[in-house]
Amino acid sequence: MGRGTVWLLAVACGVGVGNVYFPQAISPLIAEGLGVSPDTAASVVTATQFGYAGGIFLLVPLGDRFPYRPLLVTLFTLAGLGLLGAGAAPGIGSLVTASVLVGITTVIAPIVAPMAAGLVADDRRGAVTGTLLSGSIGGMLLSRAFGGGIGEWLGWRAPYLMTAAVALLIAVVLARALPRTTAPSKQRYPALLAASFQLLRTETELRRSCVYQATVFGGFSALWTGVALLLTGPEYGLGASAVGALALVNAGTMLCTPVAGRAVDRRGPDAVNLVCLVAVLGAAGVLLLGGLGGAVGLAGLAVGSLLLDVAMQSGMVANQVRIFALSDEARARLNTAYMTCGYLGGSVGSWLGVRAYDRFGWSGVCGLVALLAAVALVRHVLGPRAATPPSR
Repeated sequence: MGRGTVWLLAVACGVGVGNVYFPQAISPLIAEGLGVSPDTAASVVTATQFGYAGGIFLLVPLGDRFPYRPLLVTLFTLAGLGLLGAGAAPGIGSLVTASVLVGITTVIAPIVAPMAAGLVADDRRGAVTGTLLSGSIGGMLLSRAFGGGIGEWLGWRAPYLMTAAVALLIAVVLARALPRTTAPSKQRYPALLAASFQLLRTETELRRSCVYQATVFGGFSALWTGVALLLTGPEYGLGASAVGALALVNAGTMLCTPVAGRAVDRRGPDAVNLVCLVAVLGAAGVLLLGGLGGAVGLAGLAVGSLLLDVAMQSGMVANQVRIFALSDEARARLNTAYMTCGYLGGSVGSWLGVRAYDRFGWSGVCGLVALLAAVALVRHVLGPRAATPPSR
């Protein structure tokens, strides 16, 4: 697989992932526009993430059953239609419903990652995975900035309508540019779904990778749900665009994940995971400064969120390299189990983040991030792991 194709797929990952994250920046605008409470508006974020977790479980296994090009084009088309429905939603109920549909169908990155892993040599797998993740990170960061800025300028519906147009355009580009592939499996759909549960039960390395991602991504989601409430609340009194501007600070993560991928290729996933989990704990301490307000608080939020983002995404590279080595024929199903657990953790993290902020303020959100990272670190240091890598 050539570099041009890798970067095209990285852009596709960014567009798909961006659809999940831009609602985080505009939830205060949704609350104002639809006349609902901030907590109720935040349910749009949670609904999109739960939909994404459901789409990972229900649709990503199809990457082992169908050629990638028609599968990815169909999903982008459906996601675009879901975004159009969200942009035209008359109330919070229909917006939540459309958000679930968007989440389910925009599962591009979890399909592309195992596809790419099967099309490159083993000694390039970490680097390519890091490049694709850079695209996802770019979509995550730019979508928040885009959503916050456009939402304040044109209203909360505008980001949905614009991202719908982008998704439909990407569907056309992929239909013309993606190479033809053949499906590695002929199993029926129920067997594909059951395989994810079976792999979770039998593969120790998959289970521990899931624990790492679910806990760290849960803390990451809690941070970004809580920071929108912090920055737009009385402590700072800023607009939704400030959330997007803070997200742009984390653009440095795009440069770090390819480096992390090369480190995984040289030193193995475990060493990278250990550094990343310790870094998340450090990030939680730095983020506490955000509660001070003013320039010091903003600096703490910028540095802490960047450190957390780099640690989470670099850890994800290590996790995916570990699980993709478990089987050549079931990578999509392995990624289904891994990503489903990760995004369920993220959805729970968003929900817990709102509750922690309501009850304990910003320090409660930071404490939640630290607690989840500590759980993963204990599992990494004390938990079981496979004696030798399986080869199949």
